[in-house]
Amino acid sequence: MKSKTRPAILGLLIGDALGVPAEFKSREALKQQPVTGMTGFGTHNQPPGTWSDDGSLTLCLVDALCEGFDLVRIARSFTDWFYEKKWTPHGEVFDIGNTTLEAISRLKGGVQPDLAGGNDEQSNGNGSLMRILPLLFYIKDRPEQERYELTRQVSALTHAHIRSVLACFYYLEYARLILAGENVQEAYAATNRLMQRRFSEMALAPKEVAAFDRILSGDIHSLEEAQIRSSGYVIHSLEASLWCVLTSTSYPEAVLKAVNLGEDTDTTGAITGGLAGLVFGMESIPEQWISQIARIDEIEKRIHTFSNSLYSQVTNNE
Repeated sequence: MKSKTRPAILGLLIGDALGVPAEFKSREALKQQPVTGMTGFGTHNQPPGTWSDDGSLTLCLVDALCEGFDLVRIARSFTDWFYEKKWTPHGEVFDIGNTTLEAISRLKGGVQPDLAGGNDEQSNGNGSLMRILPLLFYIKDRPEQERYELTRQVSALTHAHIRSVLACFYYLEYARLILAGENVQEAYAATNRLMQRRFSEMALAPKEVAAFDRILSGDIHSLEEAQIRSSGYVIHSLEASLWCVLTSTSYPEAVLKAVNLGEDTDTTGAITGGLAGLVFGMESIPEQWISQIARIDEIEKRIHTFSNSLYSQVTNNE
């Protein structure tokens, strides 16, 4: 398990940290001065290796899942991050989206966890997609409907609209097939088939199906870079991460491609980085980047605990 969890989690954190100094920069500006490695003191004036809310909430989910699935415990982990600075790189929260902030405030106020997230159409930022990856390792061997329901609950802590939930589910299903050994193209085609069937069974509103049209067309990787958006909208982030992974041959190529798309650089980097870690493995992640990550020793220990706890949970279930 560790051979898979480690590149996924570290891959996400590194992609996040690569993007933090460049957040909000335009694609045109990054073409003039592209991100080529770990830097610091850019947009948020943070030292090299600093991850953002993407990484923090991912680590909070890792923490909570070490003891099995409990939505209340996951919610408490999220509120502990914002209010108690748990799993912050340097003891402060320096970046948080409005939808996530509002949801965490509701969680702190005692709202039922899966009712805390925004459920209007405007609440479809990438704030649940950016931190959903650890759930993969808990749900990967469960029946499809259970995978979907647990994904829905974890997304809904901050983002409850069906579009965000389905984006998270697509991402985890794609990652699950990569984890099972399929190559990037096979996994893409298989995930599209699964989602098309599921969309039909769910009798979704046409506009929700249409949101996924470019992905489900089966040729997102054939689009030119100029056609790939990198805003904070959840569909843009999902499209960009798939495009980066499907058009790259290594971890560094995928994450640097993601970050240099501009705009929401840390989150596009994180979402892409998690997938790229799974696809290309630890051997493709530069050791220099790993060593620069804030709190790396604590993170490595937590990943080890996470892997062991997942193995124990599987063994006990058998």
